[in-house]
Amino acid sequence: MMDKKRFPGKPPLLAPSILAADFLKLGVQLGELKDNGVRYVHFDVMDGHFVPSISFGMPVLASVRKDPELFIDAHLMITDPGRYIKAFADSGADLITIHMEASGDVGKDIESIHDLGCLAGLSVKPGTPVSDVTPYIRDLDLLLIMTVEPGFGGQAYLPESDERIREAVRLRDEAGSRCLIEVDGGIKAQNVKRVLDAGAEVIVAGTAVFGGDIAGNIRDFDRVFNPVST
Repeated sequence: MMDKKRFPGKPPLLAPSILAADFLKLGVQLGELKDNGVRYVHFDVMDGHFVPSISFGMPVLASVRKDPELFIDAHLMITDPGRYIKAFADSGADLITIHMEASGDVGKDIESIHDLGCLAGLSVKPGTPVSDVTPYIRDLDLLLIMTVEPGFGGQAYLPESDERIREAVRLRDEAGSRCLIEVDGGIKAQNVKRVLDAGAEVIVAGTAVFGGDIAGNIRDFDRVFNPVST
């Protein structure tokens, strides 16, 4: 087995989703993330089958990988992700996150990800009981709780996600797992405190980062992540 990768820092971590980036300016915008202290990039892969939308795949990831300072989390919203794990690892993913609902063999897919030297993540949709991840949680590096239905950007946060995040934390701690809890969907600087309070550690945000002033948006998140006591 290859040595595994490492997360780019300690939680809370902001994970901008490049699904919301301007691809004409992608290199420039990735540079803006780095200039403002962000190294984590969330890479949404959608196949038009498991979720309705189609996004991008290995060639785009390989292009982003040319920047060695970025940490790339490939979130595979695709049917039978095991078919493509090696391709995404070879293209430069640091973390590969599969969906509980899409994998034909979750345990095997997690093992394959680790064997390729990547960190392994597992995601659950809003309608899937969080407890379904229990058999695998000790083997995970990250557990992603979707806080909207996956497939489209710009959706509103589902308020019932608060308790699902708390449940994920409880299951993780009871199992003695060291996986990080990630959340994705409808999160912005104005509501991020609620997910941090529930126990989330990696925060995926798309339009809330790439919409408008990227540097200012990151500062808004950072003020919540690192409040100054008075």
